[in-house]
Amino acid sequence: MKRSYRGVLLLSIVLFLNIVCTQYVVNHYFHQKYELVILFAVLNVALFPSALYIYKKEGKAK
Repeated sequence: MKRSYRGVLLLSIVLFLNIVCTQYVVNHYFHQKYELVILFAVLNVALFPSALYIYKKEGKAK
């Protein structure tokens, strides 16, 4: 099955945002800013369903 450039680009952006959020979580945890740790951890978890939606939508597209 052939993937479109749009789907690959969107999944790459979501992956990049996951990496950025994870780095922020680690950095703020190290500096003991726990409110921001929770915020970025929730954002990181919230990005997963969007990636799953994009993957399934692009998998069904022809």
